[in-house]
Parts: sequence; structure tokens; C-alpha cells
Amino acid sequence: MIDYPPLPPIRTGLKGLCPRCGQGHLFDGFLTLKKKCEVCDLDYSFADPADGPAFFVICFTCVPAVAFACWLEVEFNPALWVHAVVSLPIVLLACILPLRPLKGWLVNSQFFYKAEQGRIDREYRPDVRK
Repeated sequence: MIDYPPLPPIRTGLKGLCPRCGQGHLFDGFLTLKKKCEVCDLDYSFADPADGPAFFVICFTCVPAVAFACWLEVEFNPALWVHAVVSLPIVLLACILPLRPLKGWLVNSQFFYKAEQGRIDREYRPDVRK
């Protein structure tokens, strides 16, 4: 077994690379994760970013893009074709382009920080001192 050094998730994740070796590819298609790394055979079944990438894209890129389109409408009241040529591409690019790097970063962060699903500790008893 090869001992891999820890790789920063921001560096490997944004590029869509394997969180363990940094050489294999993370994606099979645009947003579909591969089953495992083709270089180090890391099983990607641990990865579940859920709606995280979509949430960050909506908050940080889509809202400003739609706000720009609204501002354009209120300030200049342009013809519909102007929105089709200016606003629509801006909104689409702001929604689609950041999804893959964000998903890669979140998957790599899950591996780096050994994130697991939360569990309730039924055996926990608080230390009660009087």
C-alpha cells in the first residue's frame, strides 16, 4: 500500500482530480462521479456532496447574475432580445460553469477531512457534577 501525502482539497478539487493521489480524474462526464480512481483505485463511494454545489452556486453566482438582469430591466427597460443576448447567457454561465469545480472541491474536502454521516450517540451521558 502506497502512503499518499495529504493533498489540499482546493488544489485537487477545483481541477477535478482524485483526492488521494491527485492524478486520477474524479468525474465521468460533466457532474457524474466515477466509481473509482483510475490511478490509485480509491473508491469514490464515500463522496456525497448532495446539494452543496447547487446551494453555493445559487447563493454566490446565480443571485448576482439575476440581480444584474433585474437591474438591466429596471434601469434601461431594454427590448426582449437584449435580455436574450445579454442576460440569458450571463445567468446560464453563472449557473452551470461553477458546478463542476465546486462539486470537486466538496468531494475532495470530504476525503481530506474524513467527513462522515452524523450519528446520534445513544450511550452519551453528560458529566453531572453537583
